[in-house]
Amino acid sequence: MNSRAYFYLSVTALFWGANSVAGKIAVGHVSPMVLTTYRWIIALLIILAFLLPQVKRDWPVIRKHWLQLLLYGAFGFTAFNALLYTALGYTSAINAVIEQAGIPMLIFVFNFVLFRIQASLAQVLGFSVTLVGVLITASHGDFSALAELEFNFGDALMLVAGIVYAAYTVALRWKPDLQWQGLIAASAFGALLSAIPLFFWELSRGAAIFPDTIGWAVVLYAGIFPSLLSQVLYVRGVEMIGANRAGLFINAIPIFGTILSVILIGETLHLFHVIALLFVLGGIAIAEWGRPKEKAA
Repeated sequence: MNSRAYFYLSVTALFWGANSVAGKIAVGHVSPMVLTTYRWIIALLIILAFLLPQVKRDWPVIRKHWLQLLLYGAFGFTAFNALLYTALGYTSAINAVIEQAGIPMLIFVFNFVLFRIQASLAQVLGFSVTLVGVLITASHGDFSALAELEFNFGDALMLVAGIVYAAYTVALRWKPDLQWQGLIAASAFGALLSAIPLFFWELSRGAAIFPDTIGWAVVLYAGIFPSLLSQVLYVRGVEMIGANRAGLFINAIPIFGTILSVILIGETLHLFHVIALLFVLGGIAIAEWGRPKEKAA
């Protein structure tokens, strides 16, 4: 089961790393709230086409827990991505990388404060090692460059985005007992409902940019992979190994984002990228090796 969870969470990190690259490409081609709304329309169309039979079977549970499921979509799906896409218009990719790296530690903190779930010494060490890898990526191998970063409105949005997603991850412990198809479908519907007011708000400000060819490519990618497939894989990963362990894989997002930027945007791959990837993967391995032992039922 663990190997499957690792695979699911690694692919999730890959899709989300590409989402950050796509969000940067989207600037000037499609505005944040238009992108957020359109991606959930596409995701819901796919759900209706392929998952409707299971959603119908889960309908009694969905109807009973409709508000909770809508809130999952509003916060974990819409709020995080709306904040991310907006932030990328104000801040650098370097800053965004550092700020996303704080999500696993926020998950640890929330779990401890709310449920007194202890993080082992090895998990803390593993988080620290992965954070070093992220900082190596962010500074291009020169830690002195970190002192020159300036934090702006976009950085504040990324901080809020991190808090929102950490809270969503922890809240998955209360998810109703239903198949992943029903969970994702109801959450995606909540995501679309919560995105619509943001769409009209952006439209009323005259800030809406409807997608051109590049914008549509980003919308289609976001609607299929980060919106649907990665959410399914992330929920399954959390089910299998818990929020603390699953959250640590979020630190692989900046590394995948860097690799994809080399492939898609033509940036140069340096030795520090390889070293950073080893730190991130090594940190995950340390945290997994030294995780608290599960108590027998």
